[in-house]
Amino acid sequence: MAQEVELKLVLDAAAADAFAGGDLFDVPASTRQMRAIYFDTPDLALSQGGVSLRIRQSGDTLTQTIKVADAKAAGLFARSEWEIEVADMNPVVDDRTPIPTLLGDEAGTVTPIFTVAVERLTWMVDCGEASIELVLDRGYVAAGDRQSPVCEIELEFKRGEPAALFALAKTIAAEFPVRLGVVTKSERGYDLLRPASKAFKAEKVALSRTASAADAFEAVVGSCIRQYRLNETVLLDQADAEALHQARVSLRRLRSALSIFKSLLDGDEVPHFQSELRWLSSLLGEARDLDVLLAKAQPGVSLFQELDRARNAAYAAVRTALGSDRVRALMLDLTEWLVCGAWRTAPSMRDARDAPARQFAAETLHALRRRVRKRGKSLASQTDEERHEVRKAGKRLRYGAEFLGSLFPSQKRARRYGKFFKSLEKLQDQLGGLNDMATAPSVLGRLGLRDDPDAKRLLAHRKKSKIIDAAAGAYADLLDRKTFWG
Repeated sequence: MAQEVELKLVLDAAAADAFAGGDLFDVPASTRQMRAIYFDTPDLALSQGGVSLRIRQSGDTLTQTIKVADAKAAGLFARSEWEIEVADMNPVVDDRTPIPTLLGDEAGTVTPIFTVAVERLTWMVDCGEASIELVLDRGYVAAGDRQSPVCEIELEFKRGEPAALFALAKTIAAEFPVRLGVVTKSERGYDLLRPASKAFKAEKVALSRTASAADAFEAVVGSCIRQYRLNETVLLDQADAEALHQARVSLRRLRSALSIFKSLLDGDEVPHFQSELRWLSSLLGEARDLDVLLAKAQPGVSLFQELDRARNAAYAAVRTALGSDRVRALMLDLTEWLVCGAWRTAPSMRDARDAPARQFAAETLHALRRRVRKRGKSLASQTDEERHEVRKAGKRLRYGAEFLGSLFPSQKRARRYGKFFKSLEKLQDQLGGLNDMATAPSVLGRLGLRDDPDAKRLLAHRKKSKIIDAAAGAYADLLDRKTFWG
């Protein structure tokens, strides 16, 4: 068994052609045509167990590879790997592999499910004391009659430290418009077996009970970056309201993670990242506010048409920003800092980093709940601005619960978690409705539409007092819930 660690970058076909024909490296590239078949059971048990099984043909050589996901932090992939040469395209699933243990009697039911075919250019690059294998893959993934293009660079260090991968990645990014890659070829194939997705919600953060606070932070931030990049990919192709909403959610989650875990962090990087994430989130927020208003406006009237024009302009601004070097660099910089930043070694934060994640979670969730309780005491009589502060505190508690909930897996705690989270969602829904009501007049005013007769009708039919009462009830219900971490 070997340990594979790689950094993935994605680029478009034109940039890949320029990269392949460029002179960035002194050593020439070797070229191979590669074809791989991926296997799974009919019910995709391997995928559900975090395992991929493939047989790859390169020239006359057939190599079977099994990978088990250990960690996936944004664009850095670390996986346990079993690799053997085989005689044909029939998988070997004996006791030399983890598959019999995972599948039991189903081990003999594995069958081909999709194919990956690429042309691979390979360079061996020396970066100081590090040696890195760099590959450019161009081709496709096919499952049945569906295909997905592959155009990506992979950096895998053979000798040295992960920092060398990022140094080389930044050298490439300075000349070519690359983005952090967060999807493996096997994930692309499995995606083709499912209905096409246009937006990606946050994936569950699975933490071991033995994890340290630093382990939890790395997993949480990696999950947030992945969610952002998946939705960013959709937005670069189309103006999708749900993808924009989920991209904005991922940025809020990122900012919340940096705040929730601040006791582990040190240095000037965090304020910089918070500032950049706030800027990008605000830009997406302008388009999101228009999506919300447009969904409530009556189609065909002049107000709807004006809002639609403003929305199109806002999405154009979003696409321009997402296409900028600033945004591309932000995600790569965040991942580099997460993997090998100074926060990991600062002596002043050692005890906080090494603390058990369960201990950190219990203390943190208690503090976040206390903040919601304190700020929401007089919810019914508060101003819009004060209720917005309650909403922000509630969001941070919700994200904290999502980030750290898996550390308390017992059935009793899981039941408490479900009830607690449901109450928290109800509070957030009501406070979100109040925030939309408070935001709408300013958005319409900024567009010069506040005095439009249709705008007045859009704002007038909403019963604020009922929503405030519902929010106060949800707040009381939340405080009555038993905590799942106590």
